[in-house]
Amino acid sequence: MNKKLFLGCLVLALIVLTVAPALAQDATATAEAQSPFVFGEVLVGPQNDHGWSQAHYEAGQYVEKNVPGTKMLSFPSLNPADNPQSTLQDVVSQMVDQGAKLIFTTSDDFQNDTDPVAKNFPNVTFINDSGDHVLAGTAPANLGNLMGKMEWMKMIAGCAAALTTTTGKIGYLGPLINSETRRLSSSAYLGARYCYQHYKHGNPDDLTFTVTWIGFWFNIPGTTLDPTEETNTFYDNGTDVVISGIDTTEAITVAGQRQAEGKKVYAIPYDFKGACDEAPDACLGVPYFNWGPSYVNIVKAVMGGTWKQSWDWVGPDWKDINNPDTSAVGFVKGPALSADNSKSLDDFIASLAAYATNPFVPESFALWAGPLNLQDGTQLAAAGQIVQPVDVWYLKQLLQGMTGASK
Repeated sequence: MNKKLFLGCLVLALIVLTVAPALAQDATATAEAQSPFVFGEVLVGPQNDHGWSQAHYEAGQYVEKNVPGTKMLSFPSLNPADNPQSTLQDVVSQMVDQGAKLIFTTSDDFQNDTDPVAKNFPNVTFINDSGDHVLAGTAPANLGNLMGKMEWMKMIAGCAAALTTTTGKIGYLGPLINSETRRLSSSAYLGARYCYQHYKHGNPDDLTFTVTWIGFWFNIPGTTLDPTEETNTFYDNGTDVVISGIDTTEAITVAGQRQAEGKKVYAIPYDFKGACDEAPDACLGVPYFNWGPSYVNIVKAVMGGTWKQSWDWVGPDWKDINNPDTSAVGFVKGPALSADNSKSLDDFIASLAAYATNPFVPESFALWAGPLNLQDGTQLAAAGQIVQPVDVWYLKQLLQGMTGASK
């Protein structure tokens, strides 16, 4: 072989051996950069329930809109009625097979199942919404918890109910009984008592606040009480305002039907910002979750490799509780709230904001201060004593003055 030709071939071979791996690495990096970051949502109800599950689903859409290169997978209605044969393990396995690196399990009903499933997928990050196993110290390392401080918004809901009632009877349509549902219904009660006394100038001890539990977050025929029937029972017994604590819209639907019949009754739905649309003329407002901003922060942290396990109980943006980009919870006033009551409610919200942002007040919820007793008479807080947030979180009974089961 010609000596020059031989040397040329040798040089070319060396170039190929040197450059090819680098080109291959660049191609792989480019492909990875172009691959979407996949996250999953497991919903306990349908994604269009006008309540809890829709709020989570729209938060996932918010992520896709605000974090480039993300893709959501969603599984609706994982519950014994709609998908009795499916398990959380099954659903998560399918999502991981489709590339999910982060999965939100969006109910306290999923809390106990999320732990073992997360252990089975140690390279996937899990967030259980409304759970507290991180706080309790029992969660696996790849599991975090997230919940909004809905207690504030339930106080506002209770205030709106107390401002409006003419019978002095408020009903609370509750789901199942646990610490979360006890503290939220009790927060509504505290807001109602305060506003009945300070704005309506009534005796708060004359206010009737009755809680009925249906047994789950929404109606399961043959298993739960029927929320439609229970709402009608409230109204039949003289209650003129029903506050909903369940995931679906029966309370506002029934109130709208009664309004159409000429009855002066009202409701406050729950979870989803647009819930008043179901029956605007009967709606006093809606306390709702806005999961989008927190979801964005979590997704970015997982994508960037900076996520750390935490228990996050996220409050409102007191500068604007309805800011869609900054506030984890909010309250939208309904068309049925009168102009005068709307002004009083604004004043109450301002007082809550002043308390919550006062640098000299320790971390606590307004109105959660003594004298406060539990339903059986056990002292929760002495006069002048503030109930610590963790004791609100793990509330063991309803408060004294409320009617309804605590266990």
